[in-house]
Amino acid sequence: MSFAQSAVQAEALVLRFRQVRSRSVALCAPLSAEDMMVQSMPDASPAKWHLAHTTWFFEQFVLARDAAYRPPHPEWHYLFNSYYQSVGPMHARPRRGLLSRPGVDQILDYRDRIDDAVGEWLERGMDGATRAIVELGLHHEQQHQELLLTDIKHALASHPLLPAYAGPPAAAAATAVAPLDFIAGREGIVEIGHGGNGFAFDNELPRHHALLSPHALANRLVTNAEYAAFVHDGGYREPSLWLSDGWDIVCREQWQRPLYWQDDLASEFTLAGVQPIDPHAPVCHVSYYEADAFARWADARLPTEAEWESAASPLPVEGHLLDDQVPCPRPAPSRPGLLQMYGDVWEWTASPYVSYPGFRPLAGALGEYNGKFMCGQWVLRGGSCATPRGHIRASYRNFFPPHARWQFMGIRLGQDR
Repeated sequence: MSFAQSAVQAEALVLRFRQVRSRSVALCAPLSAEDMMVQSMPDASPAKWHLAHTTWFFEQFVLARDAAYRPPHPEWHYLFNSYYQSVGPMHARPRRGLLSRPGVDQILDYRDRIDDAVGEWLERGMDGATRAIVELGLHHEQQHQELLLTDIKHALASHPLLPAYAGPPAAAAATAVAPLDFIAGREGIVEIGHGGNGFAFDNELPRHHALLSPHALANRLVTNAEYAAFVHDGGYREPSLWLSDGWDIVCREQWQRPLYWQDDLASEFTLAGVQPIDPHAPVCHVSYYEADAFARWADARLPTEAEWESAASPLPVEGHLLDDQVPCPRPAPSRPGLLQMYGDVWEWTASPYVSYPGFRPLAGALGEYNGKFMCGQWVLRGGSCATPRGHIRASYRNFFPPHARWQFMGIRLGQDR
């Protein structure tokens, strides 16, 4: 690589660093300081914690590579470490909402100081290994941007007045909804996993072969109307549709509908407050257990992640992803082919989150990022309306435990052929 090419790449990384970091702060603009401290359940985190933790990541894994670096608040490392045991102890995750101090203004000042230090280092030049960690940190922050939105949605939904995060998005022009159809997928040996240039998390590697049996994927996501038919048909009262653990949760938690649907089954809580349910929009905020039960009710199944990736790989990354509007899933356009493969809602797959053949985690503490969670979780694909556009790709593997519902999670059906 020539000096000029290296300079252009460094300039692009500086610009991307500033853009990603500023977007996190912009997402908090509609929130009060009180909003930013709320932790509504152990799986969620306060908005201000997200802002601080993503800053800690750059301080810990980038700036600390310089032996001369001195942290401005070394005592905060305990507060804002998430799960990196090899780095040091951390504050208990379920108790992040008790961290009234440092305040929001102090955290924003902390972000500015770390941003300036990282930006200056980028501008004067850093080695390739450090630049790679900066890129990892940016994708890590984009993950937290989606988490920030889903966590604040859960917090506001827990408020008795059901306040809105922001005003509703502009109404989309009414269009006909694509009829549900099944499109045959590739059969035989295919390659999946990240290949070629560009960023990828370690859990997307290595690229390897997978064997696909005859199958088909639904051309679009399952809609609210289709899921409502499952609800009205007694889907939450029929144990034969559910996995054993799922049925236990349905009974224990008294699930009767997707998270955020209201009692009338005609309205739902959104980031724009309570809104009428769009019958043609994708059903959202359902667990793996609910997705699996619906698929069984519909005489179908969930796709495997290899089937999904094989279908998505030739397609451009287009769809309803995070933009300036309030994130909310939209109906599928009426046109031929596979629709909504990217954006709107993360799609549950039938695949457990396990390592690929030959998987090797990153060296050192960064090896804790993905590999140690490869147990008891299920893979989701495709991104959502809260996923930054530059963050998603066909090989991206998201993962959550099967009971999780607070993320933008939905359903695409699959079939054996």
